[in-house]
Amino acid sequence: MKKFFLTKSLAAALFAAFALTSCNNDTPNIEEVDGALSTYVIAATVTTTSGTANYLLSTDKITEGTITSVNNGLTTESGTQWIFHKDSYLYRLAYNQGNDGLSSSYILNDQGKVEERDMIYSIKRFTSYGTYNDLIITSSTGDLGAGYQDENGYQQKGFLVSYLDVKQETYKTNENVLISENYLGNGEYVTLAGFLQVGNRMFSAPVPMGLSQFGTKVDNGRYVKYPELVKTEDGGNNSSSYKKDELQWTQYPNEAWIAIYDNERLESKKLIKTDKISYACGRSRSQYYQTIWAADNGDVYVFSPSFAKTMTEKVQQTTLPAGVVRIKAGADNFDPDYYFDIEAVSGGKSFLRCWHIGEDYFLLLMYDRPLTESGYTASELAVYKGESKKLTYVTDIPSKELITAFGNTPSCENGIVYIPVTEKDKNPILYSIDPKTAKATKGITVEATQVSAVGKLKQLKN
Repeated sequence: MKKFFLTKSLAAALFAAFALTSCNNDTPNIEEVDGALSTYVIAATVTTTSGTANYLLSTDKITEGTITSVNNGLTTESGTQWIFHKDSYLYRLAYNQGNDGLSSSYILNDQGKVEERDMIYSIKRFTSYGTYNDLIITSSTGDLGAGYQDENGYQQKGFLVSYLDVKQETYKTNENVLISENYLGNGEYVTLAGFLQVGNRMFSAPVPMGLSQFGTKVDNGRYVKYPELVKTEDGGNNSSSYKKDELQWTQYPNEAWIAIYDNERLESKKLIKTDKISYACGRSRSQYYQTIWAADNGDVYVFSPSFAKTMTEKVQQTTLPAGVVRIKAGADNFDPDYYFDIEAVSGGKSFLRCWHIGEDYFLLLMYDRPLTESGYTASELAVYKGESKKLTYVTDIPSKELITAFGNTPSCENGIVYIPVTEKDKNPILYSIDPKTAKATKGITVEATQVSAVGKLKQLKN
């Protein structure tokens, strides 16, 4: 197995002027919990007339006060996603415009300082991610190579999976070939949105992407429902680019699938389908956000924003509203008695992302208007309680007209969720939200341009 990782010394030569350096931090902001040092870590970006810098700031409290990057924390490269793994490791995953991205990880050292670990990883392009035991898993879908092509030279698509072992500090890719063509039996290839571990099983949402060049040619077009949608030339831009003979986007927008795997290798699967919701993922450009989460009792809640409402072609637009279905703990089928229509109580509005925030509560990043309208932005928050099927908008945060950004990675502690909120022409503020009341409380102000993530790191015990 070919491994793709670099030591920091070699990476520094590659980065040249972009080498990672630490700030002075003689008095780190730490506390001691159960005999181990602990600190909150905030991933912040500061933009000035001199340029842009990224920091990992540390503090012992996030409910009040102000924090600055001056003499505090560690200077880093930018990250597409920040993942706190069980409060012991922090991973910076970098997406690099379709190519491999250099990613790194961090721990809290014996002095209570955030420290970059030895290895820097050149991970494959990823469109989604998740965790399983000691692994951080990233995935995307791409061409499998010349050994998997038809007589036209069109290649089959497959899953490109990366595994980062947080304890061993190693990286590898999938050894087995994982074909994503005709994954659901309808000829279309899929990409995977999120990885959710429940017990020893792993859940993911296969998102149908349409027919690849290979797929449109199978059995002389057997899987083509709408021949007029097959592309006659290359076109499009970035994540919406397409090639001649592709049928871009799914022909089946009124259904959702979940794959249940026995382990992290994706080798054996059970596929289940529902026609109550459209496919289960949020989307922003090339990223497919996880919208399947487990409550504390093991029930898996499957959220769909009905993003297929935004498709150009009517036959590819879903008629289903944004909604929620459920898979009961230990089951391998959808709960036939469970369904919630999000749009019915939100004025027709959907959401971009969601996260589990304790018990059977989930935080949703809501759009400010229906997806069928133009100019929608994700600028509101709501809390959903699974068992009672109740959606409540979060109060006491800035108005949607003032908010310019939310953090990508909220943090949960003692039943409270913390999320960065940025207002126009103001420094970001961490707000705490009590799921039971859906009421937000203003916390620490971060002297920065943007805050991507907040979480906690605890010193590793030998």
